[in-house]
Amino acid sequence: MNYLVTGATGFIGRPLVEELLRRGHSVNYLARSRSQLLDSRAAFHLWNPTEDLSLSSVPRLDAIIHLAGEPVAQRWTEEVKRRIYESRVEGTRQVVAAVGRLQHRPSVLVSASATGYYGDRGDEILTEASSAGTGFLADLCVQWEREASRAREQGIRVVPLRISAVLGAGGGALKKMVPPFRMGLGGRLGSGRQWMSWIHLRDMVRLLIFAAENESITGPMNGSSPKPVTNAEFTKALARQVHRSTMLPAPKFALRIVLGEMVDFLFSSERVIPDAAQRAGFSFEHHSLEGALRNVLGG
Repeated sequence: MNYLVTGATGFIGRPLVEELLRRGHSVNYLARSRSQLLDSRAAFHLWNPTEDLSLSSVPRLDAIIHLAGEPVAQRWTEEVKRRIYESRVEGTRQVVAAVGRLQHRPSVLVSASATGYYGDRGDEILTEASSAGTGFLADLCVQWEREASRAREQGIRVVPLRISAVLGAGGGALKKMVPPFRMGLGGRLGSGRQWMSWIHLRDMVRLLIFAAENESITGPMNGSSPKPVTNAEFTKALARQVHRSTMLPAPKFALRIVLGEMVDFLFSSERVIPDAAQRAGFSFEHHSLEGALRNVLGG
């Protein structure tokens, strides 16, 4: 298959490109400049997000995996929230519009979303059939997915993939968490009773390709392990993996000083189950949090 990947130089994008090439697919990627981080077999195509996107230079496509967007994991100022919105909602609108101008259109668009779609839901078990929540990230995801879904009007199968906390080396959810834990400064967030959904990077990459290649899948999929954990359980597992004890819980008011409005997202409870993936027959390689952390961090 001939793939187009956006966000190819990111934490998920790089191993995705590697895996697609390993499987014998052709890969094109959109970026501001050619990346030295990617295999030279991946074909570069210019995308300046401030200008209308053209895909005229891209060979006939079979599938698009759209991952590009401003990182969510940063202090949410009004300017940052604007950049997050524009990069994800407007960026997706550009991709769909560019596809609509192609004579030969791909059969599928797998477009990143986030489990933040569900908002803070306590102990409620959340599947793809659950309603959207409230708050900045939930509202963003609703609009983000709406733009991706417009590709259906062009006869394209659309799979919004709601990504949870991705566990992998060198980035993702663990990048900022591991250093303080290694110093013995890690602790649960507040009560620790809030649910955390997670997925190993390897399973995330496999799930993206599974969604692209399985024609029976349409509509949203949750990119999360079948076994979500509470924040307290996650904290204990990570502390054990780095052979440190945990500190006192981090109070929400203190973190708000550093992270602003984003702290509400960190303290939200999302007990997400990948019902669509399991019903479609996807097999997770990493079911347990302990095993996933051991695989990423060693030991």
